[in-house]
Amino acid sequence: MQYDPIKKSLGKVFNTSPFSRILFYKLLDLLLLRAWHVRKEIRHWAKNLPDLNRPAGARTQASHQVAPQGAGRYILDAGSGFGQYSYFLSGLDPHWFVEAVDVKEEQIADCNNFFMKIGRKNVNFEIADLTKFSMPDKFDLILSVDVMEHIADDEAVFRNFYDSLTQDGMLLVSTPSDQGGSDVHDHEEGESFIDEHVRDGYNIDDIREKLKRAGFRKTEARFTYGTPGRAGWRLSMKYPILMLNKSKLLFILLPFYYIVAYPIAFICNMLDTGMQHKTGTGLMVKAWK
Repeated sequence: MQYDPIKKSLGKVFNTSPFSRILFYKLLDLLLLRAWHVRKEIRHWAKNLPDLNRPAGARTQASHQVAPQGAGRYILDAGSGFGQYSYFLSGLDPHWFVEAVDVKEEQIADCNNFFMKIGRKNVNFEIADLTKFSMPDKFDLILSVDVMEHIADDEAVFRNFYDSLTQDGMLLVSTPSDQGGSDVHDHEEGESFIDEHVRDGYNIDDIREKLKRAGFRKTEARFTYGTPGRAGWRLSMKYPILMLNKSKLLFILLPFYYIVAYPIAFICNMLDTGMQHKTGTGLMVKAWK
């Protein structure tokens, strides 16, 4: 199934005003289980940050914008998409400067326009190819959410991530696993639910090995989308997407669908983020330089 056209249509619907875009971000945060896991990991990272005596007002190498005054942290949103994670990160601390990159020109333009309108000056969006993007020793955190499964030359990206991190900086990756990520096992001939993926998912040991080959000294990986998460994902994402793929007119029925389905999906998401899973269709991977 082609996922990008549906995402593009939804983006247009919610891009009419800053209020509607913020509402869109809030809906994504509620509906996407990966967003629950990512926000949990980011809060844990922020809670355990050591004191930093980096000079204030340092300029970014890519945008030449001045970072906010204070003990600034530099974060790369690698594959920023709609910008919902950049919005979340930049709102947690005004001293964090977020460099957000993506290959899609339209989304970059929309995000820059939105963040300018809301006066969020500690974020910058730029077009970039992650297989070529590197800013040595720049970022304290690199976030990559549902991106690596779209990139064939993933090891080149991991090397660039390693080069771009500061010493002791952390990489956080959310991606499908090979245990049925994108519901691949539910389709004939092993096809993924999302056609745009170049791989159906990562083996948990293989991705850790690739990160070690890229230079990372320490890696951790855990499964997400266990039994409750898979049930919640189907209710909150898969079935509505299948509906919209048949006809965009069904968009008007979504509010009524979610009134019934979302309370169950919400409970499933809560259970999934609070449990340790022996297996799952998603992976949350952390690596340190």
